Amino acid sequence: MEQQLQKFIDNIVPEIARLSQAGAEAYWQATTTGEEKYEQQYAELREQLLKLLSNPEDFTKLKEFKQSASIADPVLLRQLDLLYNQFLENQISQDLISELVKRETEIESTFTNFRATYQGQPVSNNDINDVLKNELNNAKRREVWEASKQIGPLVAAQVVDLVKLRNRIAQSLGFPNYHHMALVLAEIDPEELFTTLDELKNLTDEPFKGLKQNLDQELGKRYSVSELMPWHYSDPFFQEAPALGQVDLDSYFKTKDVVDLVVRFYTGIGLDVKPILERSDLYERPGKNQHAYCIDIDREGDVRTLCNLRNDEYWMNTLLHELGHGVYDVNNLGDLPYLLRTPAHTLTTEAIAMLMGRQTKNPAWLKEIVGVPIADIDKIQTQLQDQLALSQLIFVRWGLVVVYFEREMYSNPDQDLNTLWWDLVEQLQLVSRPTGRQAPDWAAKIHVATAPAYYQNYILGELTASQFHATLEREIQTPLPVADPKIGAFLIEKIFRPGALYPWNKHIEEATGEPLNPKYFASEFVK
Repeated sequence: MEQQLQKFIDNIVPEIARLSQAGAEAYWQATTTGEEKYEQQYAELREQLLKLLSNPEDFTKLKEFKQSASIADPVLLRQLDLLYNQFLENQISQDLISELVKRETEIESTFTNFRATYQGQPVSNNDINDVLKNELNNAKRREVWEASKQIGPLVAAQVVDLVKLRNRIAQSLGFPNYHHMALVLAEIDPEELFTTLDELKNLTDEPFKGLKQNLDQELGKRYSVSELMPWHYSDPFFQEAPALGQVDLDSYFKTKDVVDLVVRFYTGIGLDVKPILERSDLYERPGKNQHAYCIDIDREGDVRTLCNLRNDEYWMNTLLHELGHGVYDVNNLGDLPYLLRTPAHTLTTEAIAMLMGRQTKNPAWLKEIVGVPIADIDKIQTQLQDQLALSQLIFVRWGLVVVYFEREMYSNPDQDLNTLWWDLVEQLQLVSRPTGRQAPDWAAKIHVATAPAYYQNYILGELTASQFHATLEREIQTPLPVADPKIGAFLIEKIFRPGALYPWNKHIEEATGEPLNPKYFASEFVK
């Protein structure tokens, strides 16, 4: 039976690899140019891949392999598990596959090409964030915040229709809805996930409430208001922490080149990012996707990142984050078969990306990599630690909004989603809804439309990042240094090179000595 399974894998994987590589290249071209021909090319290739994975005869063979007791090779068994889940998700008609790809591509294209209008002019996401960082006029702040939501009404109906289509697909495969199916096929137990998230919510309720009260007092003074509204925070969704007190991190980056800084950092810890950067698309321009991502084109080393860089702390953090994904991808090649030359799970690559992104608030990193004077570090060190803790709590509370919202949306897409969204924002982020506002602000978040059932990976990734961080400190027997090639060597050996050989929690246990444990995040950030 093992020989039959190996033959099956040998026959089908080259075609999966071919279509995946071609699709990744087309997606790259579509998002870096915004040209319709590449969007269409990507849609066609993705449809071909999904139809390949929908073959019922092949799925029947996979079920037979799964039911066999004669397959003992762990590498073969792991490939079987991953292939089986991919095929299961796609056991639907080819017409449904075509419809799904068509709708997803249309929404992706809308987000790629959309530019909000502020004061009569088209503006980028970077422009909107600049206003929310620096503008003191409350009317202008509200206007630009509302501009950031303009895409919501354009895509909301399409997203709801897509949710219903995804649900129909999931229900035809025996799942209650798409959200539940996506978690199960990603090897995440839904009940265990929400038990963990509920515990995280309860754990952070009071600390977050206290930190936010202090934040609101300072912002109230800054904007001369007694009641803060969503536009008084530094980004449209309150997923980032505003700069406080003496901590103006942007000032340390505005005269630097963030690309030079990131090369210096990664080289110092023994990880080479220059080849990734040479293949990447780093700066903003019309027609280009305004967000950021890292993509592994071929699982052979062609890894790239798309960014829209400016020399500020946000994009420094983002570039560190995306290259965290990148170094994971280029260092898991080894001698693993194609299906295993990928991170153990999305949450483990997010963990590395988040661990790297945190460095912008690491005093030692700022001193050694950015060259911030020691006198400045001494003045702001305590505030930096507070800022990092605040940013972590703000992000996980925001992440809870998205995950809880998606769970409820896929359970009942016909409910009042606008009210559901603001109920969760008020409960979890402690941000007041604007009086009388009835708009699909939830649909302005690109992940809800184009990366469904993804956000729990960010939250679990933050928890895992703290566990990886604690393990690094224990293994190298010193506080996490800025420039030490032992860091890269440990990451390569323990986290990157095993690829997807183990399920994600087994992988974490192999790397750190125990399964995922939220205590490390709590001890680091929940005071």
